[in-house]
Amino acid sequence: MGLVVALHHVNVTVLPDAEAATKNFYGNVLGLEQLAKPSGTRPSGAWYQIGPNQLHLSVEKEERKPHSTGHVCFTVSDLRAAQTRFREAGVEIIPDPRPIEGTSRFYVRDPGGNMLEIVQA
Repeated sequence: MGLVVALHHVNVTVLPDAEAATKNFYGNVLGLEQLAKPSGTRPSGAWYQIGPNQLHLSVEKEERKPHSTGHVCFTVSDLRAAQTRFREAGVEIIPDPRPIEGTSRFYVRDPGGNMLEIVQA
C-alpha cells in the first residue's frame, strides 16, 4: 500500500481583485458548500466541501503564470446540464483539446484564472 491513502483538499489561488467573483463562482455557479474556516487561518479566501474532499481558495498578492494547464477536475452527473449552467453564468466553455476515447469532458476557468476540467461521471 502506498503512503497516500486519500485526497484531502486542492488549493486554488486568486489575486485579491478576483476574490469576490471567485467565491461567487464556487459557491453559486458550482453550488459548493462553503465551510467556516478554522480560527488561526487567514480571513481571506474560502474553504468548500465536496463529498469527502475540500477545495481551498487562497488569495495571493503576486501574479502567477497566466493560463497554466494545472487544473482541478470535477466529476458531474450531467455534462450537458453543467455546460448550460456555465453558459448561463457567462463562463466560457473550453472544448477538450485532447479528446480521450470514452471520456466526455470540457474545461472552464474560474474568475481567478484557475483551470477546471469537467468530466461526465
